Amino acid sequence: MRTLRDPSVWTAMLADPAVPMDPATLRLVVRDQRRWTRRWLYPVVRPCSAVLVWLIRVLKRLVPVPLSAHGTMDRLCVWFLHRFVHPEAGTLLVRHFITETNLLAFLVRNAPVAGVPEPVLRPTTLARLGDRAVIEHDVNVYEVLIGLGTGVPRPRPDRLDLSMLDVPPIDPAPGRRRWLRLDIQTALCLMNIPFALCLTVPEYQRAVHSMRLDASLLALLADTTGDETFLRWRPAGITVRLDTGLDVPRAVYEHAVICEYAHEHLVRLRDRQAGGELPGIRGNGGPRYARLPGNLDGVSGRAGAHGAVEGAHA
Repeated sequence: MRTLRDPSVWTAMLADPAVPMDPATLRLVVRDQRRWTRRWLYPVVRPCSAVLVWLIRVLKRLVPVPLSAHGTMDRLCVWFLHRFVHPEAGTLLVRHFITETNLLAFLVRNAPVAGVPEPVLRPTTLARLGDRAVIEHDVNVYEVLIGLGTGVPRPRPDRLDLSMLDVPPIDPAPGRRRWLRLDIQTALCLMNIPFALCLTVPEYQRAVHSMRLDASLLALLADTTGDETFLRWRPAGITVRLDTGLDVPRAVYEHAVICEYAHEHLVRLRDRQAGGELPGIRGNGGPRYARLPGNLDGVSGRAGAHGAVEGAHA
């Protein structure tokens, strides 16, 4: 009789050749998945958070005056991360801000349009997340996509610029006393409550929709590099549909994983280019981004294309 083996799901996650993630980061993700809070608290916190957020959104829609408290939200976020979230989970959260900024900066520097502001948001500590970083993080995505669709055409650079992909050391304050050490998914569920409470309804809706923009981000990365590998990680759904029942904490987690995949793939392309395996040439006659006619004043109600988006948060 054939003896059945007993492979570990965690070993499979770490060894899976189809998971293009930085090895050290992948180890952090797997350890985070194995925390007791992920197994026991997350199944309880997730539905409770969803109900509370739904109630908050309903009540805020009934209030005729937009209510927001960005400063309070930032302070609560930093306090919560310092006191209740495992330092390794904090590292993963801060790292996401950096990797997404790197992806956006890559698109800006290699775009066939000029005049798009390059994001520079790269916090390295939990405290830096309290300096409106969460709002800026989402606004950057909208600003870059709008800029790429409305900017002034220019020749595409002859050689891909991959110099912005370094991730600086992150200090998650491991020596600070914590009352609890939550995993990242449970933490996201709890953090979603003050986000819904402290943002206006349009701000929260815009933040939720930003998760849909991963499809556009990956399509632009594929177009810029000429590498369709990025399209493998496109999430289901379309960007021209607003979701009202999205599981936001889960969407944020999956969004962060997708960004890690894309970032690591760019890092590997950079290493191959440095080793002479890739020419690094992207012909100026290649595909260009679709452009919108005129400006977006009629859509945004504000002057200028970049003014069309402000104050998003996730």
